[in-house]
Amino acid sequence: MSASVPMRQDHRPLVGVAFMVAAMASLPFIDVIAKMLGEAQIPILQVVWARLAFGTVVTLPFALHKAGARGLLPRRPLFHTLRASLLVLATFTFFSSLKYLPIADALAIFFVQPLIVTILSALVLKEKVGPRRWTAVAIGFIGTLIIIRPGFVEWNPGSLLALAGGSFLAVYFVLTRQISGQAHAIVTTFQTSFAGAAILCILVPLVWVWPSPSQWALFATLGMVATFGHFLVTRAYDFAEASLLAPLAYTEMVMATILGWYFFGDFPDFWTFFGVGLLISCALYISIRERKTKTAPVAALGDRG
Repeated sequence: MSASVPMRQDHRPLVGVAFMVAAMASLPFIDVIAKMLGEAQIPILQVVWARLAFGTVVTLPFALHKAGARGLLPRRPLFHTLRASLLVLATFTFFSSLKYLPIADALAIFFVQPLIVTILSALVLKEKVGPRRWTAVAIGFIGTLIIIRPGFVEWNPGSLLALAGGSFLAVYFVLTRQISGQAHAIVTTFQTSFAGAAILCILVPLVWVWPSPSQWALFATLGMVATFGHFLVTRAYDFAEASLLAPLAYTEMVMATILGWYFFGDFPDFWTFFGVGLLISCALYISIRERKTKTAPVAALGDRG
């Protein structure tokens, strides 16, 4: 593609918000499948491999259509490999946490990542984060603490694994923001899946357990759902800044709670619902705040709350 063709999308925050919310409604299905496979004694490393390998297969024809064979090669291969490594680590640690925790509990701890993204977006990406947005993110984090109630429930390895997963994914999101607009979202998604699958192809033979036909079907479904969800995330970052999108990840709790109850009977208690309410309220506030500042004079846009 010619360098004269601008790849970066216009700044349209509401479009970015819509893509991010759609992604968060899709991604909890990954957790359900991963937990099912983990309970069936499929090694977690193999589950992560399936997520990325099948994701590569799903995105390949679309990426070829958008960029051609030459366009599949990233301009910064080491940078993409780093992103893929972070996604592998985030996925592995979070899937591992599901062996010890209900989906909603693991996801609540995992939500340390929006706070880290906001901090990194200010320090690394030099994005303007106003005091009101900082306050909303902080309140959202309090909501997460209400859900997990540290000190009131027994600490287990799942909590540490979910915390690590959220931290890895936060850095992945920040790196995604740095390359947004350089290639079509489906091309970026393919490149990430391919690099991650290539890394795991070296390691997965060490733990391989031959899946049953139904488990192969779950592998394929996992790859399709994960690819679709992360494509939406990548697309969202083409339209809006990281500090705006990060708190919207909290909305994933809604679908995660529903699916955890439906498939595994993990119904949250009152305090979990209260904490989730705080998280969603903060996400909605930030979206409304961004919509108001969009109509403000250009000179005032630097003071975003």
